[in-house]
Amino acid sequence: MPIDVLDAEPEPRAIDLHAHQPTSEFLEEAGGEMMADAARKFGAELETKEYDEMVAEYRAAGVGRVVLLGWDAETNTGNPPVTNDYVAAVRDAFPDFFVGFASVDPHKPDCVDEAERAIADLDLSGFKFQQIAQGFDPSDPAHEELWKTIEDLGAPVVFHGGNSTLGAGAPGGRGLRVKYGNPLLIDDVAADHPDMRICIAHPAFPWEKVQLAICQQKGNVYMDLSGWLPRYIDEQVLRYADTLLQDEVMFGTDYPMIEPDTWLEDFAAHTDYSEDVQRKLLWENAEAFLEL
Repeated sequence: MPIDVLDAEPEPRAIDLHAHQPTSEFLEEAGGEMMADAARKFGAELETKEYDEMVAEYRAAGVGRVVLLGWDAETNTGNPPVTNDYVAAVRDAFPDFFVGFASVDPHKPDCVDEAERAIADLDLSGFKFQQIAQGFDPSDPAHEELWKTIEDLGAPVVFHGGNSTLGAGAPGGRGLRVKYGNPLLIDDVAADHPDMRICIAHPAFPWEKVQLAICQQKGNVYMDLSGWLPRYIDEQVLRYADTLLQDEVMFGTDYPMIEPDTWLEDFAAHTDYSEDVQRKLLWENAEAFLEL
């Protein structure tokens, strides 16, 4: 295992707060051409895998739990979703490993009902929104009923933060708008819904400092480090993770774009955090966020 603090545990404790399906349902169907654009732009080869292989990779890297994210950007992209029923079925196949997060398309007229169904009927644990792919501004009052419903459900929410590689290099970026990744749009939601636990996913390039300010000011807002190898994360983000925000920052990969052993090895090579801070970033903060 790449980090000493993980070796000290009899069972893997680390929690990856941000993982997608390694199967065709996400990489080919939901992702479609915009996912292929990202792979071409960054020289990635995203080959599909089975869940047994995914779980084995994580166990070998010292990771005990993984948040598996749903995906529904159908209205804005035309691509089929990774449905909440599908996420629940995968969770049920590996109940001690996956934590299932739902996705609802805010443009669909049944989004509030689907949010309620995801928790009440499917027993999913939270929600994920990708505002750039879904094409919406979370601060728009049109979504207030959805946020109030999720707050009342007591479920945590992951919002995308920063730019997105989806559609990268394609003419017009396939119509995807980077502005919806600005964390300031999430700040409005956090202020209006103080009982909603929110994670801003990824170091929110090019708005990292805005993200840090929101996490520092809003006690209900966390962030994760997914989507970037630690060597590429802004130095101020890494300093805040070690100091002022050590209770709000969480480990995430953005699997299968980044694999857990690759991220953790890079984390060990490019940070020098105390054992206490490592424990917080790798699992203790996620346990609090997820109420495990």
